[in-house]
Amino acid sequence: MDAQTAPEFPSSLDWLNLTEPLRMAQLRGKVCALAFINAGSAWSTQRLSDLAHLHARHGERLNVVAVHVPKFEHERDPRRVAKRLRRQQIGFPVAHDPDWTLWQHYGIEAWPTVVLIDGEGRVRERVVGDGPVRELDARVGELADGLVPQSRSVRPIELRRSGEPALPLCFPVGLALSGNYLYVADSNHHRILECDQSGRVLRQFGSGGPGFIDGPMELAAFNRPQGLAVERDLLYVADGGNHAVRRIQLRTGDIDTVFGAGRRGTAADGTVADARAVVMDQPRAVALSGGRLFVATSGDNRIWSYDLGNHELRRLAGSGALEVADGNGAEAAFAEPVALAAVQQVVYVCDAAGSAVRSVNIRTGQVQTLLGQGPWEFGDADGKRVSARLQQPQGIALDPDAPRLWIADAGNDSLRCLRLGGGELTSFELPRPLHGPSGLAVAGGVVWIADTDAHAVLRLDTATGDLHHVPIGE
Repeated sequence: MDAQTAPEFPSSLDWLNLTEPLRMAQLRGKVCALAFINAGSAWSTQRLSDLAHLHARHGERLNVVAVHVPKFEHERDPRRVAKRLRRQQIGFPVAHDPDWTLWQHYGIEAWPTVVLIDGEGRVRERVVGDGPVRELDARVGELADGLVPQSRSVRPIELRRSGEPALPLCFPVGLALSGNYLYVADSNHHRILECDQSGRVLRQFGSGGPGFIDGPMELAAFNRPQGLAVERDLLYVADGGNHAVRRIQLRTGDIDTVFGAGRRGTAADGTVADARAVVMDQPRAVALSGGRLFVATSGDNRIWSYDLGNHELRRLAGSGALEVADGNGAEAAFAEPVALAAVQQVVYVCDAAGSAVRSVNIRTGQVQTLLGQGPWEFGDADGKRVSARLQQPQGIALDPDAPRLWIADAGNDSLRCLRLGGGELTSFELPRPLHGPSGLAVAGGVVWIADTDAHAVLRLDTATGDLHHVPIGE
């Protein structure tokens, strides 16, 4: 369809942040990057970040329009999609295409795909995947250089201003427990909070603004921190927005970088001599076991092992393909690993896009699937592992008092429990639904839940079923 007129936006689209539906005529006179994305996809998240950068760089020569196309059933709800996309604070029009109508009009085959439309409204090119931003930048620049000035005026595009309520937490994700202390990754406030178990904030790590700065806790900066792992007086942070792993010295509050250059890429095996020379691709989770730090990178579907003694980084498992495939080391494949839990010689992995829970043998790199059948197999079913189903889970935590793995089943707004050693999957009956939960911590018969989309942390007593809000910072 190269050089053909771009299809008009159908009336079935739900515009999530516009005061009125957008028409193709309003985009004439500028290059348009029409991005087909999925709100829960790590690759789409990165592409939206790239497009925000290009939107600022090219100013008056570029329009950006995002079209969300659902994969999971829960993503058909426009309110949930809008909530998910508000995490990224997008400053351009976003449409929701629940029935894949515009996707089909353009013949799209994969997320993310950016269709480039020239100033005359003709489709000129499509860029599939989340490749280097410089390549997309060059293509946009070439089209922008060929723009012909337009004399006609068009109706301006008016964004509807809407955001999250001003609450003490904004999309909390990672949780960690150490004695009587609860640590919370307050993701969209770009900080880590140290709290007592009643919710009183004792210390804040990070200035509260996005950045990549080491140093004292009040001056250092994170960028959308995600998973946490604590051991003695060290707290490790998957600093997703900075493509880095950071470390907080809990005695002093000082923050440094374990590794991460601040830009995305796939790391190479070897000794880390310069922490800021290592590239990572959206680290989402960290876990500790036996003197090693394990890292899940959702951008390239890999699990990494870092020896804290000799500073050697190596890929433990994952080919890079987005699949649910078992095997040894690089033969295996993950589908957006977003959470980890480690014990002795096993790392458990939560695969969001695969709606799966996996295990990795630390010594051999052997990967096995405990739950899940593949990226397009999801649902809400308890029972035996072959028939049980999850929907885009976001968090896992090992119970220190029983052989079971707790699962934050975000797509079903529920808390699930997998009995290890061949047991079944069950749902824990809660007094009310959760709201996109994505972080868990367990100790002493209590499950702490990051109820992410509700901007809250909850405390569940597993013996009584009592679930209550923890008033962090209130």
